[in-house]
Amino acid sequence: MLKPQEAQDRADDLISQAKKAGADAADAIYVCDAATQVQMRLGNLEDVERSEGEEIGLRVFVGKRSATVSSSDMDPAILSALVDRALDMAKEAPEDQYAGLAPEDLILKSDPHPIDGDDGEDPEPEVLREMALQAEDAARAVSGVTNSEGGGASAGRASVALATSHGFSGAYSTSGYSVSASVIAGEGDGMERDYAYDSKRYFEDLDNAEQIGKEAGERAVSRLNPVDFKSGAMPVVYDPRVGNSLLGHFIGAISGSSIARKTSFLLDALDTQIFDNAITIIDCPHRKRGQRSKAFDGEGLPTAKTKLIDDGRLTQWIMESAAARQLGLKPTGHASRGVGGAPGVSVTNLHMCNGTVAKSDLIKDIRHGVYITELIGMGVNPVTGDYSRGAGGFLITDGEIGPPISEITIAGNLKDMFASLIPADDLEYKFAINTPTLRTDSMTVAGG
Repeated sequence: MLKPQEAQDRADDLISQAKKAGADAADAIYVCDAATQVQMRLGNLEDVERSEGEEIGLRVFVGKRSATVSSSDMDPAILSALVDRALDMAKEAPEDQYAGLAPEDLILKSDPHPIDGDDGEDPEPEVLREMALQAEDAARAVSGVTNSEGGGASAGRASVALATSHGFSGAYSTSGYSVSASVIAGEGDGMERDYAYDSKRYFEDLDNAEQIGKEAGERAVSRLNPVDFKSGAMPVVYDPRVGNSLLGHFIGAISGSSIARKTSFLLDALDTQIFDNAITIIDCPHRKRGQRSKAFDGEGLPTAKTKLIDDGRLTQWIMESAAARQLGLKPTGHASRGVGGAPGVSVTNLHMCNGTVAKSDLIKDIRHGVYITELIGMGVNPVTGDYSRGAGGFLITDGEIGPPISEITIAGNLKDMFASLIPADDLEYKFAINTPTLRTDSMTVAGG
């Protein structure tokens, strides 16, 4: 696998070829990665997979016309033909008045911010096998677990390089590791499944495999013998492992392309109160060892810590250059792209800040409600904010989390849900998007 500087040279070379061939402007992104995955099931080795690959994508501009091509073959003759094909395609493409590279005066000109995302480790498959086995064995050892979907462990590394014809060139490498277990509890029609996993940039930061397995087993057993309950309007509390999905809907609604197309339920929400004034949501691209940390975005703009929600108010849209031009604004350093197609937008390490109450206090006044640990389906209308999803979790009665419930439906509108959210004080940075336990009192729940 290429080192970052070698990857950067490859992207720079392709840009140089495109300019010499007649492109008015161009950018190139190179990605190479390698990963090893080991899967154990019922104590036996089920699969060992090793994958390695590299791809390069080129976007060229001829006036306001553009085209994007990509290749996984790095042969110089193939790349030369790739440049010619891109130019031929661009000349036939329709004009787009918003197309173009990021503004030259905004691109990153200093050394990239260090993100400490690669530990240089390369654990042997035997090490991963032992981790996967430990996770599954610990899960199967939990009383009530009757079958297993397996334990897994993985290790990988990637190098990414981006170059533009107006002066940006940068590269970085990342490592990534994971361990997981998924098991089944109960028998016959009463079987229930659950899982647990952890993923980190540094191998030494991974949670203990046995603890992951034990958590998976205990979660599965806790879901046995779900009860019926009375449907209706009631408080809904989101466990952190599913609460982060609400921030995913929020990010989709504030993307520049959604605003430009007028397809967002937050279309008129800029600089208005959409959450309680105690809520702040922050994107942290420079967090050391963060799962999505990066020093520059997909167009070569610098990234920076951003309060997207400040005391409940929406501070900005997140925009790549094309959407920003359409809206008459500046791009925000959130561009994201692969080797094919034009840039979109994404966040990095996003979190909602802690609230001021403990989880126990958050639910202590709930006479009848639900605690959600699983979401099913994607019944969300991004234009209206209407929200309806299958779910599972536990009944809350008289301020206590009680017996499991399954095959229920929770429904509401994201505007109302956002406005009524109350966060607990138990935030942990376990995922790329993190929230504390969240409560909303603006939903309807229907039993299965």
